Amino acid sequence: MVKLPPSPPPSSPCSDAGSDIIHDLKRVRLAPKSFILPDLVSHCDFPLTYNQHGDEQAALSDRWLDKGCPELSAKARMALYGLKAGELTAFCYPACDAEHLRVVDDFMNYLFHLDNISDGMMENDTMVLSDTVMNALWYPDAYTPTKEQPIEEISAGKLARDFWQRCIKHAGPDVQARFKESLHMFFEAVHVQASDRAKGVVEDLESYIELRRDTSGCKPVFDLVEYSLDINLPDAVVNHPVVKALNQGSNDLVTWSNDIFSYNVEQSRGDTHNMICILQEHYGMELQEAVDYVGEMCRITIENFKENSKRLPSFGCPKVDADAAAYVKGLQDWIVGSLHWSFMSKRYFGDDGAEVKKHRVVKLLPKRVEHEDA
Repeated sequence: MVKLPPSPPPSSPCSDAGSDIIHDLKRVRLAPKSFILPDLVSHCDFPLTYNQHGDEQAALSDRWLDKGCPELSAKARMALYGLKAGELTAFCYPACDAEHLRVVDDFMNYLFHLDNISDGMMENDTMVLSDTVMNALWYPDAYTPTKEQPIEEISAGKLARDFWQRCIKHAGPDVQARFKESLHMFFEAVHVQASDRAKGVVEDLESYIELRRDTSGCKPVFDLVEYSLDINLPDAVVNHPVVKALNQGSNDLVTWSNDIFSYNVEQSRGDTHNMICILQEHYGMELQEAVDYVGEMCRITIENFKENSKRLPSFGCPKVDADAAAYVKGLQDWIVGSLHWSFMSKRYFGDDGAEVKKHRVVKLLPKRVEHEDA
């Protein structure tokens, strides 16, 4: 079993105020203007496939979110169409039919929307958002507000209800239960993130990794792998140690590589919910050193995934074995699909994605004066 690289030693405090000043001056003088991405695309040799209904359903899904969010600013609306969430879905769910793909497309667009609107929220606001969305999942037939919720359902609730009504037509009962639990965990983690942001807290590495596995949103979209393939895995399969390791490995790769790809945009707006920031803050790493460290973690995680895939056991039933293998293939599609999509979307590299993918050099953006929505 391949292990992750050892944790870096914490940076030692300076001995006095004078050395503090010298250290700060050095960092200002040596502040990098760019960094080099690890070559994760070349290292990941899983086959890349694209759903035949991808482009058509992606366009429909973009319009669905656009129409359902009249409050979006012109900038946010432009970002929606540059995101290419439907193309990500087509890479990660290449085998499903158009109807299932459209449902997953809509949730993918919606999940990015939730990430955007929760990004600058305070703790109370994230709780209201969570209650509204989960209300739609628990009461899909009609809006049933609690005393803390507004009389008129907000757009986030209406979109969740529309997506969920279509999803539960085909999603098995276990898939539905797991999806609701995963989305609830996502909101719990977003609440912790908002609390940390308000207090100026930068998590330690281990705490961050645990939290990031939920703020990534990977868990609910991995539940939709089952939905997309019309399978309903028994809990005994989902909770098997090898399957859990594969699920976590895919989550970690998608999440940690995203921290690398999104770092430039996030550092420009002062967002510290990123592993690179944590390695710089708690372990005194320089930028390129931190990027390389996370890149090595990603490389080893891909190797771990390959090894664990070989250890997938038989569950004593040909149908269950076939479904489990299809689910693992879906996790694999997420690994390779997310890597390639990250350079297609304008979310991380703007119009320069193809050039960055080729040369792997990222020029640092200037710091923004105020936080702006992505």
